[in-house]
Amino acid sequence: MLSQLGVADLDALSAETIPESIRADAPLRLDPALSEHAALAELREILAENHVLRSFIGMGYCPTRTPPVIQRSILENPGWYTQYTPYQAEISQGRLEALLNFQTMVVELTGLDIANASLLDEGSAAAEAMALCAATGRRKTGDFFLVADDCHPQTIDVVRTRAEPLGVELAVLPHTEFELDGTVFGALVQYPSTTGRIHDYSELCARAHDSGALVVVAADPLALALLKPPGELGADIAVGSTQRFGVPMGFGGPHAAYFATTERLKRKMPGRLVGVTRDAAGNPALRLALQSREQHIRRESATSNICTSQVLLAIMASMYAVYHGAAGLRRIARDIARRTEQLAALLRTGGALVDEGPFFDTLRVAVADVDAVERRAREAGILLRRFDDRHLGITLDEATEARHLTLLGRVILGTRASSRATADEDEGPARSAADRPWLRTTPALRHPVFERYHAEHELLRYIHRLQAKDLSLTTSMIPLGSCTMKLNAAVEMMPISWPEVGDLHPFAPPEHSLGTQRMMEGLRAMLSEITGLPAVSLQPNAGSQGELAGLLAIRRHHRTRGEEQRRVCLIPSSAHGTNPASAVMAGMRVVVVACDSAGNIDLEDLRVRADEHGPHLAAIMVTYPSTHGVFEESIVELARIVHQHGGQVYLDGANLNAQVGLCRPGDYGVDVCHLNLHKTFAIPHGGGGPGVGPIAVAAHLAPHLPGHSLVSLPGRAGAIASAPFGSASVLPISWMYIRLMGPEGLKLASQVAILNANYMAERIEPHFPVLYKGPAGRVAHEFIVDLRPFKKSCSITVADVAKRLMDYGFHAPTISWPVPNTMMIEPTESESKAELDRLIDSLIAIRAEMREIEEGRSDASDNPLVQAPHSAEMVAADEWSHPYSRSRAAYPAPWLREHKYWPALRRVDDAWGDRNLVCACPTPEEAAGLGE
Repeated sequence: MLSQLGVADLDALSAETIPESIRADAPLRLDPALSEHAALAELREILAENHVLRSFIGMGYCPTRTPPVIQRSILENPGWYTQYTPYQAEISQGRLEALLNFQTMVVELTGLDIANASLLDEGSAAAEAMALCAATGRRKTGDFFLVADDCHPQTIDVVRTRAEPLGVELAVLPHTEFELDGTVFGALVQYPSTTGRIHDYSELCARAHDSGALVVVAADPLALALLKPPGELGADIAVGSTQRFGVPMGFGGPHAAYFATTERLKRKMPGRLVGVTRDAAGNPALRLALQSREQHIRRESATSNICTSQVLLAIMASMYAVYHGAAGLRRIARDIARRTEQLAALLRTGGALVDEGPFFDTLRVAVADVDAVERRAREAGILLRRFDDRHLGITLDEATEARHLTLLGRVILGTRASSRATADEDEGPARSAADRPWLRTTPALRHPVFERYHAEHELLRYIHRLQAKDLSLTTSMIPLGSCTMKLNAAVEMMPISWPEVGDLHPFAPPEHSLGTQRMMEGLRAMLSEITGLPAVSLQPNAGSQGELAGLLAIRRHHRTRGEEQRRVCLIPSSAHGTNPASAVMAGMRVVVVACDSAGNIDLEDLRVRADEHGPHLAAIMVTYPSTHGVFEESIVELARIVHQHGGQVYLDGANLNAQVGLCRPGDYGVDVCHLNLHKTFAIPHGGGGPGVGPIAVAAHLAPHLPGHSLVSLPGRAGAIASAPFGSASVLPISWMYIRLMGPEGLKLASQVAILNANYMAERIEPHFPVLYKGPAGRVAHEFIVDLRPFKKSCSITVADVAKRLMDYGFHAPTISWPVPNTMMIEPTESESKAELDRLIDSLIAIRAEMREIEEGRSDASDNPLVQAPHSAEMVAADEWSHPYSRSRAAYPAPWLREHKYWPALRRVDDAWGDRNLVCACPTPEEAAGLGE
């Protein structure tokens, strides 16, 4: 490969690619690499310091029973966790169906019209709901958003953080004191409340609507198996976490939040949405709907910067509902409610003061000596919630047994507990629905998918049928530019299933999470050394949230210096779409900086913009290497210009995979950098989530990192995520990756990523133009292939090439971004030369098919490219009317004879789906009508 490029070694290639002014002059100061067994042993020793007790803390995080068939077949299965976001629908039908099941589950449980394919956590979902309410009703009413004081405290934290930059006045008070007087555009309540009480919010919703305000209900989905759904109460939006649907607590995440709303608000709903459409043959098909809501299109007009979902966790939650069905969920919920009543009766019999109900799973109990009860609890191996110096909370869950009730009774009652302070399995009052007007009367989970797969054999087969419809890294390389679909090594994934990782509650006493804290401190130190920035927060649970946290830190820095007016954020025209969206959400005004004909940031235009907005300049957001796949020579000068005008330099870390061990953002003038751990540091993409987006900052920004009201953190700013350490349970993956690689391995990975990209570009360029190179003719770790000329020469578009690659067994590279009708290819360091050559040969073969059209040897309107992809059903049909052979359609390359991946469908009709929006599982009759 080096010979193909005409360079002697990797260091010579790095010197031709990376500007001399930013090259690292010393190796990374990290511990030497470990073997797989040694790294596992070291991590096991560290995490053994955790002290995992049985949690009854609640607050939206509960022990759950993950069905082993789901754990083994989804969570621990690379066929599910190595998939990419389902932008290419024809090779994503399995996970799209699982996500449609998730949306259907949410719609039916909440009683609302439409739900998205998940959000990041309950707190950020509530904040997104507040932003939607503001965008919908703020002009008609006022600037106040009301939050009930019995919402979960971490949710209030996140909503407060997000309200300030939007100019929203937040009022936290009892919901019974809400004054809906025309100055309020929305309100948030918890159902059941954080203290356990079930409130009837129907009258509140009616009053809100009369005043022009919207109501958001944060609801426990398991409780909704029994309780009247928010839609029937009159809610406009429902949000919540599906963690207790089979997803481990994992010290706070990742977990799939849900977001449901009414038909009227669907076009403003944040996040991704799966919709039903049809393919070219009229068969039912699924794809991501309403693509215009994607942030790379809406940019500074976006109302949200969320561009990822918690797909893997949403799929687990949906399969939990599929496995248990409506009857199973009701049974689990009834058992929890019954045991909660048993415990309340037991405690009251013993003389304890228990808050009045109705309640579902949580009791608040007044005790004389909170410290003594907590001490007894920990001695008994359990954890309770401390509300204040007089009250403790107990939240039960599906894993609660009668013995736990007996133990809880003795812990709470202490010396008052008699020998009869036990709870019998069959005890508990039986009351009719008429006595409980808050109970659900409408059925849920009525679709047949929730009735078919209750036997493990049937669910196992269903899961694997869906997996077979999807292309993942188990099939072939996924060469997506800017997305770094690298190896997620099996050994790195193993710790996420360890109980000392999965069973830890995020608000357990700090002394119980010493192992996880030590692991995270080690990871922070590693990331600090890699970036050259001294302080790191692991809280942001997606790249978008890292962007927001970094920009908020910059804003707070300016404010503490008395420069509140600094709100202008300079953003290059080539930037990721989340960048301008995040800037707007951080209360900044976006000013676009031009790029020159070579794709580089135009320094002259930057100087003009910096001079123009000098006293108001807050920051510049820059991606490095650039979105065009080049190490721009001007990065040091760019930082100097912005700093000279009092601004800060924010680096989008999406392309860090080309830098680790070769250069460090902190050394060339960057003040804050977010890191995509799901790209550079080996956390898998999980079909579109989980993502982790921590930020590294310079010393002067360290005080402005995200804090948390419930856990002591170095940062003093508001929380950006519900859990203090974000998606903590997947952080061991990145810890393992760095310990396995060591300083030499990390540098080598970056160099090989650059080598692979340049090798591919060199071989492809004789057939397709390659856009944008550095001064020495080198690309970084990714490159852009130009397909614009071929629309004129043979009427072939980048979409045609993307679909035809499916017939060759490949996921398409990133298409039409950052340049329309182009492909951006990133091979990563993980792929072998044989796999690179296979993709190159596929593209060369496709170019030959295009040449046949140009020369008139192939029909311009009926050829393998415009008909692609070719499904098995199409190729096996009795009739074949195309002028090329079935064999050429299905087996265009010799290796496909050994193993053929079949796209599940023919080409999907996106436009038809957006005109006929269906975002829940269709009935068989509805599905049959799609082809009409």
